[in-house]
Amino acid sequence: MQKNRLGSSDLRISPIGLGTWAIAGTGWEYSWGAQDDEDSLGALEYAVERGVNWIDTAAVYGLGHAEQLVGQLLRRVPVSRRPLVFTKGSLVWDPVTKAISHSLAPQSLLAEVDASLRRLQVETIDLYQIHWPAFPADGSSEGIESALSALATAREQGKIRAIGVSNFDVAQLERARAVTEIVSLQPPYSALMRDIEDAVLPFCEQAAMGVLAYSTLQSGLLSGSMTRERIAQLPDDDWRKARSADFQEPRLSANLALVEVLAGIGERHGVSAAAVAIAWVLRKPVVTGAIVGARRPAQVDGLVAGSQLRLSAEEIDEIQPFLPSGMGTNVPGVA
Repeated sequence: MQKNRLGSSDLRISPIGLGTWAIAGTGWEYSWGAQDDEDSLGALEYAVERGVNWIDTAAVYGLGHAEQLVGQLLRRVPVSRRPLVFTKGSLVWDPVTKAISHSLAPQSLLAEVDASLRRLQVETIDLYQIHWPAFPADGSSEGIESALSALATAREQGKIRAIGVSNFDVAQLERARAVTEIVSLQPPYSALMRDIEDAVLPFCEQAAMGVLAYSTLQSGLLSGSMTRERIAQLPDDDWRKARSADFQEPRLSANLALVEVLAGIGERHGVSAAAVAIAWVLRKPVVTGAIVGARRPAQVDGLVAGSQLRLSAEEIDEIQPFLPSGMGTNVPGVA
């Protein structure tokens, strides 16, 4: 699998990386429902075998559980094939109530770095990202500068190799870059969330900043395997069923119409709708890599196919009329 340089860093990454939100298990606010840890580890391990060389996780996923799984993966994979590990901080939780809150306080963030190192069982984290500049997204982002200064200290100490940010707008990116080197942005980007095309992607291109797109399959909605019936049968503790507008009308019908188009293009190439959705995101050179999720090893091959597919101009034009208008970047959840 080809490798792309991530921004100004020395990290070279495959076009897709495996995300871990979906495999974080139950017992937290943004769960995708019950998940077997061996299935999760099998999916991660098989993805590495197929050439995926980075895993994206976060402290808050499963309230530490996802990072622990990645730590187990690193013990199971030979050193020669060990993937890069990207994680995120700034969302913290109460150990008793499990309530999630947000903190950019330097002491809090540095404590998060140390906790992530312990869960991952590594001495250095390859990319450490501020998960949210504010949470909820329309809250105060005061503290960005002091938070990044703290991460610069952690980098000097050898605890992290590179610093990235997630869910930042252009103004926040400018503030961040005034403090220290920021090698990447992790924004939501899919055929259903395209607002970053207006200003954020051009800024990243001009600044030679890497882009790690998340929610490329819109939490599975663009995978081709999500139907009304399946959505209705999702467990009650799956956040998508109750709180994602994309999984409910009036958006759902338009979204499923788009999936039909993706599936039709995929059929001509012998790949899934998911592969086409991934290829659509990767069609822009400014996107360094796309984060995808797999809950079982059998799902991995279809995702890898998306990193190898190149859509023609005609196919991109075929998709265009089915892209919903007015779709923003305010994703319910913590991705």
